[in-house]
Amino acid sequence: MTKRSRRSGPGLLEADVHLDVVKGFTQRVREKAVGQEVLTAFAPAQQVLKIVQAELVGLLGGSAATLNLKRRPSVILLVGLQGSGKTTTAAKLGLHLKKKLGKQVLLVPADVHRPAATEQLRTLGKENGLPCFDPKGETDAVARVKAAIKEAKLFGWDVAIVDTAGRLHVDESLMAEVARIREVCEPDEILFVADAMTGQDAALSARAFSERSR
Repeated sequence: MTKRSRRSGPGLLEADVHLDVVKGFTQRVREKAVGQEVLTAFAPAQQVLKIVQAELVGLLGGSAATLNLKRRPSVILLVGLQGSGKTTTAAKLGLHLKKKLGKQVLLVPADVHRPAATEQLRTLGKENGLPCFDPKGETDAVARVKAAIKEAKLFGWDVAIVDTAGRLHVDESLMAEVARIREVCEPDEILFVADAMTGQDAALSARAFSERSR
């Protein structure tokens, strides 16, 4: 069941959220909001906002998790559906690791199904000073990744970020390809990239990718 999308203000659309998540969230907020601290507070509205913020932070995990980058090269595998922003995320993540952690990052385009996907990653890489591994003529995603990891080891790259293909929905061919790529690159991190407007389908897709990426 879902909490159906509804208009929450001019130009705003509330994304679907699983009913169990909504019920649990509102119950916890309600229990804390009716406490004596809120009722006697100088600014009750501000106290309620703090409660809501704290619950949202807890719902999202409570704290930031750091990436596992202990190996050299460390491999980060990006997975997700088509249009979720994996290619852009690959470049942004690469730039972050380069600037904030001083890492030498190699971008690996493994989306052989979407036209111009490799060219897009190459362009983004060039704009941000990030090299992109692109063996000309290789149209097999698994072979491309395997060669890229070999290259990264040979030349001492710190991190290899693998940008995989997506589909409009989870299907067997996509899952099988991701599983084969995972086997050849043995990633240190697998990051699921989802559009912010995906709603509860993000959880279902993430679960599907997780089950096939173990």
